[in-house]
Amino acid sequence: MSRITLSIFARWPEPGKAKTRLIPGFGEEGAALIYTKLLAHTVEVARASGIPFELRVTGAQPDVFKSGLGEDLNVVEQGDGDLTDKLSRVTPPALVIGSDCPGLTPAVLWAAHDTLATEDMVIGPASDGGYYLLGYNADARFAFEDMEWSTDTVFEETLRRFIAQGIRPAVLPELSDIDTAADLEDWPEFLP
Repeated sequence: MSRITLSIFARWPEPGKAKTRLIPGFGEEGAALIYTKLLAHTVEVARASGIPFELRVTGAQPDVFKSGLGEDLNVVEQGDGDLTDKLSRVTPPALVIGSDCPGLTPAVLWAAHDTLATEDMVIGPASDGGYYLLGYNADARFAFEDMEWSTDTVFEETLRRFIAQGIRPAVLPELSDIDTAADLEDWPEFLP
């Protein structure tokens, strides 16, 4: 089996373009600052885990991310298309995460990594009905195609699609991601 790589999907924290659902509560600058802290946290957790990882980016050139987060990073562009296209470019075996889950820890990443070493897929449900992590050992485009993203049914629909393929889901503990001002109530350290 090939080495499992962690792919972190990230957007450059440009005011007005990052974490737009936070703008009503914090303004464009505040939302961008919150996301800057979340992205830095995610990279720090990935580094601390020791799992090989890459940053899959949009909104700025890879060199801009390196200058802000560390020259040692492996940074690649997400490429054109929608989220389905971008996720489908990740080569399995893979763990895919976003960059807005403050409860993410190295232990959670290792639990996913170790699970994927013996199971065909692993998923971490988010409290909003989505997921914060998805791991798979074979092409998983079927899990992304025609998905209605940013809804409270993404997790359930993803499970349904894997089960329909005869793949038993391995489920991690539920964590929260940050999409709205209310999501930050338990995470004051990420406030602007």
